[in-house]
Amino acid sequence: MTTTEARTGIVHLAERAPQLSGAEMVAQLVPPPQFDAATFDSYRADAAFPSQQEAKDTLIAFAGGGVAPVRGGLFRRAKRGPELKPGVYLDGGFGVGKTHLLASVYHAMPARRKYFGSFIEYTALVGAIGYKNTVDLFRGADLLCIDEFELDDPGDTMVMTRLLAELVATGTRLAATSNTPPNALGEGRFAAQDFLREIHAMSESFQTLRIDGTDFRHRAVDGHAAVLSPAEYEAAVADASIRGLVSDDGFADLVSHLARVHPSRYIRLIDGLSAVGLRDVAPFDDQSAALRFVAFVDRVYDAQLPIRATGVSLDLVFPEEMLAGGYRKKYLRAISRLVASTLA
Repeated sequence: MTTTEARTGIVHLAERAPQLSGAEMVAQLVPPPQFDAATFDSYRADAAFPSQQEAKDTLIAFAGGGVAPVRGGLFRRAKRGPELKPGVYLDGGFGVGKTHLLASVYHAMPARRKYFGSFIEYTALVGAIGYKNTVDLFRGADLLCIDEFELDDPGDTMVMTRLLAELVATGTRLAATSNTPPNALGEGRFAAQDFLREIHAMSESFQTLRIDGTDFRHRAVDGHAAVLSPAEYEAAVADASIRGLVSDDGFADLVSHLARVHPSRYIRLIDGLSAVGLRDVAPFDDQSAALRFVAFVDRVYDAQLPIRATGVSLDLVFPEEMLAGGYRKKYLRAISRLVASTLA
């Protein structure tokens, strides 16, 4: 069954073989559905964390919305604000509204050509159409928004830093988010001096905005993902399949299938779904599989799909040795999103 055949019922993700052309990948470089209407006005800064309002004000200026001047006296000239760099970089914990603010920049900037995508979407595009074609495609763009800017391997580092350097040189402005400041990207993952130099060079193009706060996804929950009994799971999937298209897969089957699908196609893998079902969830013992699942969770969360699951609680699938490693922040972000998705 495909989404073109039915909009209700049950499908198995492990049986889907999604395809995605370069043109389709470019067409998807827009904010995810839950941020279609994100604005600076709809971002509610927490008064307990002044850095949220400060970041918001700076981004309004960056997007072309002006900036409140530092007022002088009757005969004194108001001071000018600091000159903005070509890029802004939002650093902060999970669930403090970084993506909301990034989407607000995208929507607010009166740009003729602008793009919004995750780090993996941009690197996947390079893989699909080639580096030169990617540069040619984005050359002349007014704005590039990059969500979850994570450098996991030297290859991605070189590709992205080269791409951004070429685009900044021709006038493109950059806005990015991450859970790591730009001069710390890649720490704990590789230590090659050449790539460290590339990262520091890239960081000079960004003004870093630190956003403090608590994870909004955990403000009203106990921090654990919901787990259903087999009977509850069957009932939940059956009920959801009456109202929409629901996936039902064994956790091991899905994890195995993700290895055969490029992460850039995960968005197409869940196309048309209203919920995701996972049976017999178990902890990971392979880091590559765990990282693929993280990328899958990002797409599920972006699509605002609820998850129903049996077995081990999804916030416990990443063992301590993984959480203690270089990908800790990626795993913690995924846990935050998994908790929210199972409680949706």
